[in-house]
Amino acid sequence: MENVVLIIHLLLALGLIAVVLLQRSEGGGLGMGGGGAGAMTGRGVATALSKITWALAIAFIATSITLTILSAEKAGNSSITDSLIAPSEDGTPAAPTSPLGSDLLPPSAGENAPLVPSAD
Repeated sequence: MENVVLIIHLLLALGLIAVVLLQRSEGGGLGMGGGGAGAMTGRGVATALSKITWALAIAFIATSITLTILSAEKAGNSSITDSLIAPSEDGTPAAPTSPLGSDLLPPSAGENAPLVPSAD
């Protein structure tokens, strides 16, 4: 079910991109069906494309919400934070352990050569 909704969602996205690019912008855009005598005038085409854009946008939002609901149902009641901190024996969450030790400290002068070369 999720794959079908996802394919419809992608087709709606491509259709929405195409319809928006066909519309006339102030600079002319790709909708170059200017002023010829045809079945639809320039104003009629703009109105039809506007209605198609609205319909595709509403359908796109509907499929977005549907995909969100489907993936939330699949996820269940678990959270990513549940897997980060494991509870201890008494049921309280254990504090995360940090790697304490000498690996976090810079090397002392006796262990390695100095990091900055001398001016000699």
